[in-house]
Amino acid sequence: MRHGEAGFSASSDSSRTLTNYGIEQSNQAGIWLKQQNYQFDCGLVSPYLRAQQTLTELSSHVSVASIETHSFLVPGGSPSHVADILTVLLNDDVENVIVVSHLPLVGYLVNELCPHVSPPMFPTAAIACISLSPNSAGKFEWFHQAE
Repeated sequence: MRHGEAGFSASSDSSRTLTNYGIEQSNQAGIWLKQQNYQFDCGLVSPYLRAQQTLTELSSHVSVASIETHSFLVPGGSPSHVADILTVLLNDDVENVIVVSHLPLVGYLVNELCPHVSPPMFPTAAIACISLSPNSAGKFEWFHQAE
């Protein structure tokens, strides 16, 4: 998932906050996931404020059992490293993980996990669902974006 819409007036990129619309997008994403009966064993989130806020809003509607903040989930993070972490979680029987991060990482991550699929454009608060199996490419299941 890409974070909700963020403002630009901040002392640094990492301290940009969600706009009111970004908060609404994040809540709508959480409501939509709840309507689809999603629950998450784990949430992996960027340390940037807007991503943290997105996951907080989303998780007020859908269960996220544990949340981990990771410095590698920043815009310039390594998609192969994130894919490796997801593989470790899969091998540890963690079934449903939500990753909340940024452009361009979210697009590159889709491409890393599903090399046969052109990654979707990720507007703010968009979510791509990918099924992973050990020792095979991911399967692109669906894409949802805020209305």
